[in-house]
Amino acid sequence: MTDTKYEILRALRESTGYISGQKLSGKIGISRTAVWKHIRSLEEDGYGIEAVNRKGYRLAGIPDTIAAREVGSRLKTKRMGRSIRYFSSIDSTNQYAKRVAEGHGGITGDEEYSGSTYGDGNDIDGMLIIADEQTAGKGRSGRHWVTPPKEAIAFSLILKPKLDPGRISMVTLVMGLAVVNAVNSLYSLNAGIKWPNDAVIGGKKLCGILTEMSAEIGEVHYIVIGVGINANLTAFPEEISSIATSLKLELGHDINRAQLIASVMEEFERLYTLFEEKSSLEDLKDEYNAVCLNMNRPVRVLDPKGEYTGYSRGINENGSLIVEREDGTVSEVYSGEVSVRGVYGYV
Repeated sequence: MTDTKYEILRALRESTGYISGQKLSGKIGISRTAVWKHIRSLEEDGYGIEAVNRKGYRLAGIPDTIAAREVGSRLKTKRMGRSIRYFSSIDSTNQYAKRVAEGHGGITGDEEYSGSTYGDGNDIDGMLIIADEQTAGKGRSGRHWVTPPKEAIAFSLILKPKLDPGRISMVTLVMGLAVVNAVNSLYSLNAGIKWPNDAVIGGKKLCGILTEMSAEIGEVHYIVIGVGINANLTAFPEEISSIATSLKLELGHDINRAQLIASVMEEFERLYTLFEEKSSLEDLKDEYNAVCLNMNRPVRVLDPKGEYTGYSRGINENGSLIVEREDGTVSEVYSGEVSVRGVYGYV
């Protein structure tokens, strides 16, 4: 059942000015005394709330938090993130999400949120796991992913798609597009995608995405999509400092991490719905190619069978990168098999 305090926070956020205690009472279905108690509780959580006689309450300050209450009160989704578990610190959001999906969730989080507008309340499809710090985060090929406390964004989403296991790799491209769209809609930046799913700004990597799946022949039990976004970081380990960036470095100021998470969830829900309808990227490939940084650029394909160069012609409906070789032949490059680099650099 939806937490009353979150609904008060949502109402304050959506109000253009002051909202009276009486209106809050009627909107949420609690007494004015209960409204006042929840307002005090929100203030204890770090929210600045102005109270003026005969006007009511107004949200005046927001703490730097990606806790469940803050993200949940921002969401306008029907499915994605309607159940949230937040941790101040955890080993890995992906590892925890997999434990939940396997029925071994263990610890329940520092704070939880349930919107109850999708599913039966017990369905883990669309559950969002958020952490302020990961001590054992990982990227592709088992690489360590740095998630320092209070600076980065780390979350994992659990999905139970009715898709053939062979279609799941495309979900990573969908999430990559969702991140880029969210970043470009919120900030004056020109983020793009380095195929298949790296969000890039100014030739440097902003985001990492790792999708993991539990399946058997012909059936997917669940997938977990882990996302790490360099939000307010100002320094990186030496080995990646030349190819990594953050939103703070690009903008020159901190960004609101909860706002970005909510925007990514809303964008992913839109894109994923289109993907699910046809089990392909048929309706998304043009939108993807419009922000694909490899599009019509020379690329080097690092294929174990032999490297070659050519020009990228964007993705097809299956998420494969179409590469026109120098001899005029055309190849479909699959993300799980090979890597692609720019001829003159990372992109």
